[in-house]
Amino acid sequence: MDSSEISPSDRKEEQPAAPLPLPAAFLEFLGENGLDPMLYSMADTIPRYIRLKPGTESRMVTEVETELKCDLAKVSWLPDFYAIPPEIQIAGSKAYQQGKIYGIDAASGAAILALDVQPGDHVLDLCAAPGAKLCMLADMLGSTGSLTGVDVAKHRLAACRTMLQKYSLGDRSRLFVADGTSFSILPVNSNLGSMDGYIGTEDSRSIFSQWTSKRSWKERQKSKKAKAAGSPHPPSTSEPELIYYGKDSGVVGLQKHHVLRQSTDDAACTSGYDKVLVDAECTHDGSIKHIQKFEFWGWKTLDRRVLEAERTGNLLHLQLGLLRNGFKLLKTGGSLVYSTCSLTVAQNENVVQQFLSQCSSAELLKIDSADSWPCRSGSIEKTLRFDPATSQTSGLFVSKFVKLPS
Repeated sequence: MDSSEISPSDRKEEQPAAPLPLPAAFLEFLGENGLDPMLYSMADTIPRYIRLKPGTESRMVTEVETELKCDLAKVSWLPDFYAIPPEIQIAGSKAYQQGKIYGIDAASGAAILALDVQPGDHVLDLCAAPGAKLCMLADMLGSTGSLTGVDVAKHRLAACRTMLQKYSLGDRSRLFVADGTSFSILPVNSNLGSMDGYIGTEDSRSIFSQWTSKRSWKERQKSKKAKAAGSPHPPSTSEPELIYYGKDSGVVGLQKHHVLRQSTDDAACTSGYDKVLVDAECTHDGSIKHIQKFEFWGWKTLDRRVLEAERTGNLLHLQLGLLRNGFKLLKTGGSLVYSTCSLTVAQNENVVQQFLSQCSSAELLKIDSADSWPCRSGSIEKTLRFDPATSQTSGLFVSKFVKLPS
């Protein structure tokens, strides 16, 4: 079979299916945010997107088409991305199990492309789980630079670790279980200032050897105690836990206190990350397929996971905290992408406006590559919005900042 090509002008006009039987509380949430409930009738018309390992296209397309029994429609505006029918499942395929393809929405791929990652960059993904974006970032880095992934949920970050290993992308990566609003560890090779006179515990002076999936007795006991105490997430004041580091991540051979050394704002300006991705936790209302799952999970779960967070304002506080901290860890001249898969203004443009009003060294950047993307402008100039009707993707808000000299 020959792969076809999908471009913005190729999107089909289809009659929407019947909308989901959305609960009154969610309909109220949509109404308050000016969102059309009919968006949620489009789940069966939005393609599923996969990404092929770069450099394998010439030999992999036909092989994957044969195995999945469908055509791969090349996404013209996004390298290495292909659209497949929404009903096709990839998890059981050999191509997926052997690490040749992985699923990632095209809008998420666009957010990563907006970062313009270059060889040699030190990149931070501050909300790394579940891992597909982390894999794409690692692919873009290649054999230079470094990639740091952070997430507060250890089990979700462990899934990222599995993905990096599965796709052989973890050599230059390290993963920290930590609160993204307070994480302050810089790239390893820029974090080796003088430690003369340092007084620390014996454990802090231990040397990192090659990473292994086998945990020491001490680590197992620590994990057991944390589980017994009912604390799957570390408190914001706890030391970040390094759960994975690749052989070329710069960690091997260093003492623990060098790797886990907390940074200062001044140090970050000169030795921080070149690129930072803050794909922040949100209400996920723009992910049509995610909302569709609540039919099976139960709508009360939607109230707990989506609506409560929005009503209390805790989520907005978290999003602003993640954006502030990600920007603090950025070096001068570096760029940061803030995105969410929410369609609301409150979690997107309002967060951006509040951040810009508080941070004089931040400036919004135009995303030049977006000129060919099937998206529309946000209500703030230079910001972008993907949505099912315009883009045939999940909903995603994308904004890009540069750090100016202070």
